[in-house]
Amino acid sequence: MGFAKTAGETAIENLPSQIATALAKPEIREASTGARSIIRALEELGVTDVFGLPGGAILPTYDPLLDSRQIRHILVRHEQGAGHAAEGYAVSTGKVGVCFATSGPGATNLVTALLDANLDSVPIVAITGQVAASSIGTDAFQEADIIGAALPLTKHSFLITDAAEIPQRIVEAFYIAQSGRPGPVLVDITKSAQNAACEFVWPPKMSLPGYHPHHRVNDTKIMEAVQAIYAAKRPVIYAGGGVIRAGASDQLQKFVELMNIPVVTTLNARGAFPDRDRHCLGMPGMHGTVPAVLAMQKADLIIALGARFDDRVTGKVDSFAPHAKVIHADIDPAEINKIRHADYPLIGDVRDTLDALVHACIDNLDSSKQADLAPWWDFIDSLKNTYPVGYELPEDGLLSPQFVIERLGVHAPDAFFTTGVGQHQMWAQQYLKCDHPRRFITSCGAGTMGFGVPSAMGVKVGNPEQVVWCIDGDGSFQMTNQELTTCRLNNIPIKVALINNSSLGMVRQWQKLFYNERYSNTELNTGAGKARIPNFEKLAAAYDCIGIRVEKAADVDAAIAQAMQINDRPVVVEFVVSPDAMIWPMVPAGVSNDEIYYARDQRPDFGTDEE
Repeated sequence: MGFAKTAGETAIENLPSQIATALAKPEIREASTGARSIIRALEELGVTDVFGLPGGAILPTYDPLLDSRQIRHILVRHEQGAGHAAEGYAVSTGKVGVCFATSGPGATNLVTALLDANLDSVPIVAITGQVAASSIGTDAFQEADIIGAALPLTKHSFLITDAAEIPQRIVEAFYIAQSGRPGPVLVDITKSAQNAACEFVWPPKMSLPGYHPHHRVNDTKIMEAVQAIYAAKRPVIYAGGGVIRAGASDQLQKFVELMNIPVVTTLNARGAFPDRDRHCLGMPGMHGTVPAVLAMQKADLIIALGARFDDRVTGKVDSFAPHAKVIHADIDPAEINKIRHADYPLIGDVRDTLDALVHACIDNLDSSKQADLAPWWDFIDSLKNTYPVGYELPEDGLLSPQFVIERLGVHAPDAFFTTGVGQHQMWAQQYLKCDHPRRFITSCGAGTMGFGVPSAMGVKVGNPEQVVWCIDGDGSFQMTNQELTTCRLNNIPIKVALINNSSLGMVRQWQKLFYNERYSNTELNTGAGKARIPNFEKLAAAYDCIGIRVEKAADVDAAIAQAMQINDRPVVVEFVVSPDAMIWPMVPAGVSNDEIYYARDQRPDFGTDEE
């Protein structure tokens, strides 16, 4: 769909449907203020939910917000929670998430969420208040250069001092956030601009002459890639988060079925291809499955789709997939050749690229010319049979966290899951079956502890009829659990599976393996036989939520079933698990993926290199 060029405007092609619909509306001209124009612009864009916390510099905007019959504002308890909630909303719905904050510390409290959204390509628009234009640079009360602070953490930022610009800049912010490679956009609006009288004009003009995110994949490049695919004897599809952001899961399945190629899905792409499909090898990288890691190491062709070859996947880059040529499909040209040389670069939307690959494979080449993949599949199947994901029961008699998460997947097979960051995050991706896109939502690039509860809140707001579980750890949970108040007061009944090992488990595992079991400052005193500070059952009760504590394996199913029946308020189910439970497999940081450990002191035997 295109946007016609008129005098003074730049032609912008392939508008997202939200923008195209908004700009096609009949002309509106009405007396307004800058603050009212903010709310009106959001209404015309179809925004229905906003997460925020008011303060002096954004206060003018909160006044007309009260009159909106379309926008539901959810009052968070910390601005970071607003940002993560907007992320959860965006990832789970495919829409742009929106959050508000005031100037100074209100805006800087959003910085972590902006970083998180930037690294994981999540489309959010953060609207912040700023001191009056005449006060900028004077160290006025709650003044902060949030544009400067957020510059490396956002896709783009706007500072608005003229009320008349507000509709245009907000539309441009939404367009930038969701077009091309998605990401966060900051719109900082001075208090003087919010208070100023102006005319609200809709639709606004949109002029972004320096921004051209859409690239059509060259047909010649597609044919070169297809020839490489047909010639490969050991191909692997490396699916990244771009597959989900592009809505390309169906296209990926068609391609896999056509070419019979194994698939690995990164943490950001869990569910982009169904786990239960025999072609799926699971997650690659540091805590990936043995088949996923070693298939990539042995591959002669890697087909990277919306993935960025980050260090958690590649390990030591120089030794990553040493015999493989690379087809790299990505909408962001900056990712091509950044870490791994692309023999066949395909710059463009991943969904369009997969469509082109499928059509080229069908129309231009004889399938009988494809290399025989039977020996490759024999090797992969032997890995899958020999090195399945599994765990040992703890020797201390406490619950196995892996068992708990397995049972969650059984009781809630169609739920949305968010996670915090830590060991529980890795167990969640290992032991939940991820068969659908946008249903496993976690912090990947930034690894943000505290992401779980507020992101689950955002997911539930965007998908009110769906079951939403947050799998969190006792360390991660304590960073943002105040948002349970927000959930309780706003009828957002999320469910929290609290994996309580009484420690900062991921850090403790590294101390166990690499620091001679010197557990420096990782004990949290919340689990079995500890001081239980805080007492999570009482904490849940203090928020008027339901708290359930589980210490025995025999009680796990009943507790999950009980939680599934409670839908009038949040539920926190605390599972007291062993602090000695470890995440395996594991590739230690900074070494080759060939050094993967299946369990402690156990490395797979995967034969010799094949050329």
